[in-house]
Order: sequence, then C-alpha cells, then structure tokens
Amino acid sequence: MIQVTRRIRLDEKELEEDFLRASGPGGQNVNKVETAVQLRFPLGTSPSIPEDIRPRAIALAGGRMTKDGVLIITAQRFRTRERNRVDALERLLELLREAAKPPPPIRRATKPTKGSKERRLAGKAKDSATKKMRRAPMD
Repeated sequence: MIQVTRRIRLDEKELEEDFLRASGPGGQNVNKVETAVQLRFPLGTSPSIPEDIRPRAIALAGGRMTKDGVLIITAQRFRTRERNRVDALERLLELLREAAKPPPPIRRATKPTKGSKERRLAGKAKDSATKKMRRAPMD
C-alpha cells in the first residue's frame, strides 16, 4: 500500500506501468533503451479514492484522463527507467494530494468603498486633464 494522505492509500496492484522509448536528446541510448514510463491508474473506478475527492482529481487530471476513467502519466525527463518510474509515481501522488486539499472558500462579492470610488474618479479626471493639455489649440 502506498500512503498518499491519512485518508488515501493506493493499492500497488492498481498501478500499471508500461515502458517505451523516450523522445528527445540522448544519442544512441534513446534508440535502443525503453526508459520512458507510462503509468496508468484507474482514477474513475478505484476503490482507494474517496468519492468526495474523485471529481476534483478528475478535474485536475484534465487531458490525461481516458474515456474509461484511466489516468495516464508519462514520465521521460530522466535517462534511467528507475528515475522515470519514481517521477511518474510522485506526479500521481502530487495530483492526489492536491485533490485531497479542501477547496478554497467561496469568494463573496463586496461593494467598493466610497474612498476607492473617489480615488478612481480623481485618477480619471487627472488623466483626462493631462490628455486635454496634449490637444491642439482650438481656433
């Protein structure tokens, strides 16, 4: 079991890793070694994820989600397979931790104060006077 937060624990059996050839620089090593990692996690159906956290996690995942509800994280930053595996897992855990945070409080709209209205209008009047001075004189 992988501990994400106090409430969330992931079963390692739910994680599926595929290895593929990474793109980008790396010389001949790129063409012959499969160092990139594609981590798959069934975010939409996993019993490990509480129901109140699941919608936020899916929203945070965005385009990395498949129609089947599987989250796909591809890691190819590093030259070794092990470092890419750790990177993919850390990115999954970070996404789940972010989803587990409580949502920010709802912003309540307030009216501007009388002083802020006056300052805004005084600034507008000053800018208007400055621009009026730039005009050509009337004949």
